[in-house]
Amino acid sequence: MTQISGSTIFITGCASGIGRALVKHAIQHGAARVIATDVDMKGLEETAAQARSLGSGAVETHMLDVASKDAVYDLAAQVTADYGTPDIIINNAGVALFAQVSEMAYEDFEWVMDIDFWGMVYGTKAFLNQMIERKRGHIVNVSSIFGMIAVPGNSAYHAAKFGIRGFTESLRAEMTADATNVKISCVHPGGIKTNVARNARLAQNEELLARKEEITQGFDDFARTTPEEAARVIFTGIEKDNPRILIGGDARFMDRIQRLMPVKYQNILGRLFRGNED
Repeated sequence: MTQISGSTIFITGCASGIGRALVKHAIQHGAARVIATDVDMKGLEETAAQARSLGSGAVETHMLDVASKDAVYDLAAQVTADYGTPDIIINNAGVALFAQVSEMAYEDFEWVMDIDFWGMVYGTKAFLNQMIERKRGHIVNVSSIFGMIAVPGNSAYHAAKFGIRGFTESLRAEMTADATNVKISCVHPGGIKTNVARNARLAQNEELLARKEEITQGFDDFARTTPEEAARVIFTGIEKDNPRILIGGDARFMDRIQRLMPVKYQNILGRLFRGNED
């Protein structure tokens, strides 16, 4: 089992939401050191200040754009030189885009993929070989409920989150087949009360832009799980070496319905959403 107490943990996307809650939970439960990263240094320092009041572990902050392979590898090299290979890597950073495929700009699609998917790949590969050589470690990649089911207007986000799922499950199979003792987990949060929808990009569609507050409020109403609960479930899953970590009743429901009806689930979801609008 992976131990949180006494461990060194590297986490991306820590300025708010799930990332902030992960840092706080780790320190509160005895982590020796958390390397917390984000592009938002103000939010990151607020996270660190809150976490430091919860335990004696060290919280080290670094500005990091996970879309930059060089930046990720440079920081990984610095962290490894200073403290050795971290025990746990959590690739959590992510952004969202609401747009129909027909009107989605390539630069917006690339923005999502660069942060959500490639940021996860860089964060994994920057530490993986050291973990294999050391014969221990745990890599945790945050996908989404949208890495299991698909709905209209989120194709870029789905592409990234389904990609994270496929990459992570294949990596886990490799680590198991090679008996590396490196543990791999894929996380699928349902609706979490974070700023991901509020900070999402929208297609340059006048009608959609005019409805941004409505769309954001719709997500807020759908989101039932707090970041703190999400962090608790993630770390419980890490400690149990669970390969798949589902967060929230909505994620568990979507997992079941997709397994039972891998194509027709979209008809059921459509009826549910139409019912909510009536």
